[in-house]
Amino acid sequence: MSKAARRSVESITPSLGGEVSGIDLSCISADEEAFIRQAFKDRLVLVFRDQHLTREQHKNFGRLFGELHLHPAKTHLGMRGDPEIFDIKITAKTKVANGEAWHTDLSCEVIPPMASALYITEVPPSGGGDTLFANMQDAFATLSEPMQVFLRGLTAFHSGYKDLKAYGVVPKPGQHYPTASHPVVPIHPDTGKPVLFVNEPFTESINELQPAESIALLNMLYRHIETSTRFHCRIKWQPNTLVLWDNRAVHHHAVWDYYPEVRIGERVTVKASQPPTC
Repeated sequence: MSKAARRSVESITPSLGGEVSGIDLSCISADEEAFIRQAFKDRLVLVFRDQHLTREQHKNFGRLFGELHLHPAKTHLGMRGDPEIFDIKITAKTKVANGEAWHTDLSCEVIPPMASALYITEVPPSGGGDTLFANMQDAFATLSEPMQVFLRGLTAFHSGYKDLKAYGVVPKPGQHYPTASHPVVPIHPDTGKPVLFVNEPFTESINELQPAESIALLNMLYRHIETSTRFHCRIKWQPNTLVLWDNRAVHHHAVWDYYPEVRIGERVTVKASQPPTC
């Protein structure tokens, strides 16, 4: 059997997620890159098992999709370490785990990342630590037509300070963190579909509404995202698994159900070429 014949993508749910087999991410051929790109466009979330990557190989995989994004915690707040890598280490001493609420990575940026690639090397020995994903194209499509029309005329303010507050982080004098306004319903640049683009950790308000109206609308949308399991998929981690997802089209939620055990990994994110637009 040829190498190409061994490649496959097995769907996780009808509309979201795919398990990719037959590709070693440490040495990707041009044909394999094209295969991954098409699968990424089709499935939005891709799972690669049994990968053994150095940090540079992990970053090189991310660079297939564009220039790597520098995390603002390192470029703006002085956090130590490689700014192209965001380290994940959840232990019994952790007070707030990364990604416990439904979100898309760093929507507070003027140009939020287009993709993230999380590589988990150590999983909780007793189980747990899954990541949930939600298709935000389907999240918008399943709203009523009058609500869709209403949302298309709105923009939302996204604040990195809101996210930092959840982790108990207060910027020092002179430090700043990204904020930006984006359409509530941008159009995905590759699929051409409208996307619901608000998330609880970063979205602070709807610009065009009164505060009470904004709170009510956002809470309704957040509950819609987290409870509508028909457009979710669930990834169960194994050691040395990499998951690539489209930040423009999906939200994710890291389940912290493994306390006091440990989960370790690292994430790279890829810059987008343009901000979310209608």
